[in-house]
Amino acid sequence: MKINIDLIKMLLSNPVFTFGVIVFISFTALAMALSSEAFFGLEPCNLCIYQRYPFLFGIILGIAGLILRNKEKIARILLGVIGINFLINSGIAFYHTGVEQKWWTSVLEGCKVPHFFDDTSEQSILENLMSAPMSSCSDIQWQDPLLGLSMANYNVLLSFDLFVFSIIGAYLLKTKTISVPFKKP
Repeated sequence: MKINIDLIKMLLSNPVFTFGVIVFISFTALAMALSSEAFFGLEPCNLCIYQRYPFLFGIILGIAGLILRNKEKIARILLGVIGINFLINSGIAFYHTGVEQKWWTSVLEGCKVPHFFDDTSEQSILENLMSAPMSSCSDIQWQDPLLGLSMANYNVLLSFDLFVFSIIGAYLLKTKTISVPFKKP
């Protein structure tokens, strides 16, 4: 299988493609995290919650990039900021992995967060928040049965890949137009 480097360069230099992929992946990751909590009963910890914010920023900055795609300098700056955003998230996820694997203890006090989707009683919202189950950052809520990787482990990889994708896209972004040139045979 031959990898067509020219095609990859063409796609990554297209701001619609680059920002579109960032928005799509960020939205999908955030939706998966929220649905795992709402539908599968997984309880997030503080570090899990902190890892969601960069995906929200990725969506917001990606949409801004789509809107401002014809302004090359601004688009490059946005891709650089998005890249740094995901590099930081990769670091948070790596730190969370270390807490899960007991390599170190979390510096966050208690490292617990209330579970908001547990609405089985007639208690008020405040009472639900105060008595809701909490998850520790050192507890692995879900683990891949094949590879044994947790969601934090996957987030390290995904966020680092988005960092590399954003930085390469910023480097290759050279044109102000969104048209994609094709070679005629």
